Amino acid sequence: MSKRDYYEVLGVAKTAGEDELKKAYRRLAMKHHPDRNSAGDKDAEAAFKECKEAYEVLSDPAKRRVYDQHGHAAFEHGMGGGGGQPGFGDVGDIFGDIFGDIFGGGRQRGPRRGADLRFVVELDLEEAVFGVEKQIEIPTLVACEVCTGSGSEDGKVETCRTCAGRGQVRMQRGIFSVQQPCPACAGRGQTIAKPCKACRGNGRVQRDKVLQVKIPAGVDNGDRIRLGGEGEAGPAGAPAGDLFVEVNVREHAIFQRDGDDLYCEVPIRFSQAALGAELVVPTLDGEALIKVPHETQTGKLFRLRGKGVKSVRSHGHGDLLARVVIETPVHLTVRQRELLKEFESTFEGEEGARHSPKSSTFLDGVKSFWDRMTS
Repeated sequence: MSKRDYYEVLGVAKTAGEDELKKAYRRLAMKHHPDRNSAGDKDAEAAFKECKEAYEVLSDPAKRRVYDQHGHAAFEHGMGGGGGQPGFGDVGDIFGDIFGDIFGGGRQRGPRRGADLRFVVELDLEEAVFGVEKQIEIPTLVACEVCTGSGSEDGKVETCRTCAGRGQVRMQRGIFSVQQPCPACAGRGQTIAKPCKACRGNGRVQRDKVLQVKIPAGVDNGDRIRLGGEGEAGPAGAPAGDLFVEVNVREHAIFQRDGDDLYCEVPIRFSQAALGAELVVPTLDGEALIKVPHETQTGKLFRLRGKGVKSVRSHGHGDLLARVVIETPVHLTVRQRELLKEFESTFEGEEGARHSPKSSTFLDGVKSFWDRMTS
């Protein structure tokens, strides 16, 4: 049976680049891989071999040039320049590169770096806005001081003979080979004849680490500060991971934050809203004055430019938006009640509708609603 053209197998043009070839192969190999198809599916197995064979040739510049000139005949007659027939080499070589993130077949050599850590720091709004330095304490693994992180009592380590220092070994499963951590050295790539007694050969011990963290001005909920190398120490002297300090800002009694803008509610008496007034409102750097015009309705926003938060990502400032809320007076005196009753009497009749446009609109809407319901 004649073989299909390799470009046709992968579904790419003859001008396809390396990235396009790898993307096409990855898609087909994932589709036809035996682990994703029922056992004994000969068609899937054959398709997987076919796309693997095509990728082996086209991803190798030398083989691809020969194939473009002579086609399949180049490899049938040994013209491939030492490559032998494609499709029967070590499947794991390509399998590990393409599927390392799916099946865990990466090419780790030696001990891996330590784990990254996450720490949540609680801040008041003022601390988040202006910046602050915080002392934090985190339980973590640090390099053993006795063996300086090597894990060896005498400082001597040897290359693992089982994996030849790679930290990985191949396990053959049918026609496929799968990489896994070396059982002899637990993936380190090195063995220790005399393990350190303080850390039992691990190179690290449990400690509470105290750090001073600078929180920049303008941070907000969910922002993260990366401290390189302050995570868990790596095993057997491997590099440490990173520490990510995540910000959580507590609720504030006055301000609510939205990005770089701040909001606050300012209670006013209805007489101030009706007649107009000047109000003092708090800001992050003192007080500010706003002029409330007469006949102001509750909920109106007054914007104070540049009185918000200085962005951590730029040099700009947000705004402060003050929302006026009309407050009903309480604990009225007899005289105040008399005055309010006299004032309310002036709204009787049709003349009152002129002073309460929203109320009139609402009542007209209610009347229209009931008319529709009863008609």
